Amino acid sequence: MNDPIGDMLTRIRNGQMRGKSVVSTPASKLRGWVLDVLQNEGYIRGYEAGEENGHPAFEISLKYYEGTPVIRELKRVSTPGRRVYVGVKDIPEVRQGLGVSIVSTPKGVMSDASARSQNIGGEVLCTVF
Repeated sequence: MNDPIGDMLTRIRNGQMRGKSVVSTPASKLRGWVLDVLQNEGYIRGYEAGEENGHPAFEISLKYYEGTPVIRELKRVSTPGRRVYVGVKDIPEVRQGLGVSIVSTPKGVMSDASARSQNIGGEVLCTVF
């Protein structure tokens, strides 16, 4: 697998299109940190570590509001072939601040708002609305 974050985002997108309550993805530290940000921002109910075919995996509980998915748009920004690094002044705002950019910084993976408040730039992993 070349792009583990992109794979996880696609699994979440596909699960929401099918109306699933839980989706599974292989576990890694970076995926866990991205899921922490999604949970703190209220886009997923939560996730649990488990096993799938003897390999560590995350069970992601998706969140719906009146039958429609809470996540309307989930886009990968920085890919393995084209990394996108930004300074603190250039961190993108998603839909005039209604959405969230997930940024990987030297102090960890965090939302765009917390990166701005700590005055840190980094790699923009994805945007959520």
